[in-house]
Order: sequence, then structure tokens, then C-alpha cells
Amino acid sequence: MDYDNRLKDPLIDKLFDAVLTIKTREECYRFFEDICTVAEIKSLAQRLEVAKMLEANSTYSEIAEKTGASSATISRVKRCLNYGADGYKLVLSRIKE
Repeated sequence: MDYDNRLKDPLIDKLFDAVLTIKTREECYRFFEDICTVAEIKSLAQRLEVAKMLEANSTYSEIAEKTGASSATISRVKRCLNYGADGYKLVLSRIKE
């Protein structure tokens, strides 16, 4: 099944192709440290943890306390879980395995 995405762009395709070449956690650290700021990496990690906690039916206050995420971030992640492209759900199901 092909995914029709509004972000589709040749430069983004190249970025995702580069990410798909990463083979180990150490390689991830090396690549993401070079391509993102520390704050960006921490923000991405925080959003993934928020998604995981939302899937586990944690409350906003529990999520905010554990992750430090704002209610706006939690709401955005929840909106993506409910109405997004199912990317969080895909990844969360795979990391559970």
C-alpha cells in the first residue's frame, strides 16, 4: 500500500533513504548528533515517549510529570495518534515486539 504524503519531496526522500541505511544504535547516535541539535533529538524522543504513554492510557498529568512535555505537545501527539498517518502506531507496535 502506497502512502500519499503532503511532505513528499526529493530532498526528504534522500533524508529518509539516508536514515534507512543506519544499522546500529551507535550509528543512529552519530548521524542524529550531526544532523540535529541536542534539543531536537530530545524533543523527538519525548514525543515518542508521550505517544507510548498515551497508547497505555496514561493521563495528561502523568505524562507531563514523567516526560516534562507541555499539554500542547501531549495534545499534538494525541491528535497524531487519532488522526495522523499512523506512524507512531507503526513504530510503537514494532518496538513492543
